[in-house]
Amino acid sequence: MNEPIEERLAKAMARLEETRNAVKGAEERLRRATATARSGDRSVEITVDAQGHLAEVRFLDGKYRTLGAAQLAASVVEAARRAQADMAQTVLDEFQPLSETQGERPHVEASGVDWDDIFGPLLHTVERGRDARPGASDRLRDEITEDESPREPGR
Repeated sequence: MNEPIEERLAKAMARLEETRNAVKGAEERLRRATATARSGDRSVEITVDAQGHLAEVRFLDGKYRTLGAAQLAASVVEAARRAQADMAQTVLDEFQPLSETQGERPHVEASGVDWDDIFGPLLHTVERGRDARPGASDRLRDEITEDESPREPGR
């Protein structure tokens, strides 16, 4: 039996209001959210805000003093990417329950919202952060160290 359009509309409006409230709550939680990560060599700790912007950089236990400039820079980049990836995953996790899922990306039928445009960059950040896990930064440090190798006289 079909329910009257007024009832369907009332239910849809109630769902819309629930969704609006859930989005407001998610936005409020994310306004206060931060993510912190350390480099693989544990010399640097980075904290980012919900937009992935650097909020704090800490050099730990004096370990940074034993690193060359290139190695320290690589540690900072590695920790920043990890923190950004963690925050991107937090944002995805926060909004995931508010939508249906289509593949790995959130999707709301007939919403007119291009979720790939919205969440695609976050997924890219998460993937890039996973690449920054142990190994990727070591390769970067190796490449930088090779570039900084002392040159032979006359070159």
